[in-house]
Amino acid sequence: MNAKDRAIAGALGLAILGSLGFMAAYVLHASIQAEGLALAVALLGFAIAAIGWANWIIGDDRVIDQIEEYPSDSADRSAAVDELEQTEEEVTRRGGLVKLLYAALGIFGIAALFPFRSWGPAPDGALFKTKWKPGDRLVRENGEILTKDALNVDSIVTVFPEGAIGDASSQTVLIRLPDGVGQSVDGYIAYSKICTHAGCPVALYRAAAHQLMCPCHQSVFDVADAGKVLSGPADHALPQLPLEVDSAGYLRAKGDYPVPVGPGFWERG
Repeated sequence: MNAKDRAIAGALGLAILGSLGFMAAYVLHASIQAEGLALAVALLGFAIAAIGWANWIIGDDRVIDQIEEYPSDSADRSAAVDELEQTEEEVTRRGGLVKLLYAALGIFGIAALFPFRSWGPAPDGALFKTKWKPGDRLVRENGEILTKDALNVDSIVTVFPEGAIGDASSQTVLIRLPDGVGQSVDGYIAYSKICTHAGCPVALYRAAAHQLMCPCHQSVFDVADAGKVLSGPADHALPQLPLEVDSAGYLRAKGDYPVPVGPGFWERG
């Protein structure tokens, strides 16, 4: 192996080291800079090897094979055979370099598969369900457990399932209505706080009209009529949380929302 071959081999070795370094940095949760540096070293090694291979091994000789008569004389045939044998010897001598190239490409290919782990876990049913389960008690953001006497008529409060305070998809507005208004449970009715238009929090309540309004784009929902849309860009009703009151007077969910909350499902419109 001459000096040029050794230079190409060194560049391929650099590419292998860079690939291994990238895999190590990824597994050890090193910094993004470390992963980027290792990847840059690997690519630099491949670049140097490619340039060297193109200029030192392949060469830029131009050969014009002119056949003046056929068949060639014995001297020309003998020269062609010698050249073929020399070429075969050249290829065989660089077999180790070719194997090293394959090894570098293989290790780099394995390293390229590592980032697939960054895709994270599958969402499973997270897009379709919240943390609400049958029997969950309703609690305020401060952890206070709500009973049927917790709110005055025409009051509103944000609630979560017990044990999941702060869960974004489970945030719910609980409203106490006057007697005889809407399909309430002991005067209480609950809707998802996530607007079905763009996901803003539906937090403004007009008690006199029993309407919830989204402050972002002014969609208005009818609390007394299953949360249907009265006006605004929202095109479907707020999901309603089924409620019940247990024997001790605690407000509980009878289950999760019957439909996905938020604006992520356009086909429902």
